[in-house]
Amino acid sequence: MPQRRHSTTPPKEAKLFRNNRSQAVRIPVEFELSGDKVLISREGDRLIIEPVRKPGLTALLVQWAKEPPLGLEDDFPEIDDTPVKSEDIF
Repeated sequence: MPQRRHSTTPPKEAKLFRNNRSQAVRIPVEFELSGDKVLISREGDRLIIEPVRKPGLTALLVQWAKEPPLGLEDDFPEIDDTPVKSEDIF
């Protein structure tokens, strides 16, 4: 069964090198990914590299429902918010 490509960009050869004890790949500019982290997985002999996306608002609200951020776990205090008296400026 042939593998489907997710992109219309033709394949391009890239350099492999060592960075301390890890193997690294120099990604050509036309394949540049946004962000500073990626997820890597293997499908047979293929490696799949995809950017780690920042969670959206829905994911953030779900996370906050489980564990509120520091400072938001308490009830907000009552604030005396009396309306300002109207003034005749003309």
